[in-house]
Amino acid sequence: MSNGIEEQFATNVYYDRQFDCDAAKILPGEYYYTCKDMLIVTVLGSCVSACIRDRVTGIGGMNHFMLPDGGSDSDSPVSASMRYGTYAMEVLINDLLKAGARRENLEAKVFGGGNVLRGFIAINVGERNAQFVRDYLRAENIRIVAEDLNDIHPRKVYYFPRSGKVLVKKLKQLNNNTLVNREQDYASRLQTTPVAGDIELFS
Repeated sequence: MSNGIEEQFATNVYYDRQFDCDAAKILPGEYYYTCKDMLIVTVLGSCVSACIRDRVTGIGGMNHFMLPDGGSDSDSPVSASMRYGTYAMEVLINDLLKAGARRENLEAKVFGGGNVLRGFIAINVGERNAQFVRDYLRAENIRIVAEDLNDIHPRKVYYFPRSGKVLVKKLKQLNNNTLVNREQDYASRLQTTPVAGDIELFS
C-alpha cells in the first residue's frame, strides 16, 4: 500500500520497571509483534486491539485500530470502513506468519470498543469496532480465547505474547483528555485519508 493510511510498526520501545521487561507502547493506527519475551501495552477507548499469538511458539503481537465511519455503506461488507479494518488485521497476521507463526496455532484476545467518545455515540463506533473484530476472527477461523469489549470505560491493556497473559486495567477516571483527543485525531485522519490506494473515505 503505497499511499493512504498505513498501519505503522510501533517504535516506542522502552524498559518497563513495573514488569521488569522490555515493552512496546502502541498508539492508534500502530501495531507491534515480537518473538521475544516482552510486553506490548496500549490504552483503548473506542478503538479495538486484537492480541494474536501462536500458542506453540509464543510469537505474538497486537494492533490498535478504529473503523472509520463508512457513512451509508457501513453495513456493506465491502465498505471502505470494512476494508480498512480488514487491512489493519491482515498486516498483523501476515507479519506473525512471516515471523514463523503457524495459522493453525493462532489464538486471539480482543479488547476495547468502549463508548467513550461522546461525539461518536450516534454511530456506536465502539460497538461497531467490537463487532468487526469478532466477525473478522470468526471468518478467519482464529479462536477468541478471551475478550473485554464495549462498556463505557477506557482500558489499559498489557499483553505478554510469549505466555499469552493479558492484564486489563479499567480507567474509571481519566486525569486528562489525552486519550479522547488522540482517538478523535485518529478518527478524523481516517475520514480524510485514502485506504488501499484509490479508495477515498469521506465523512
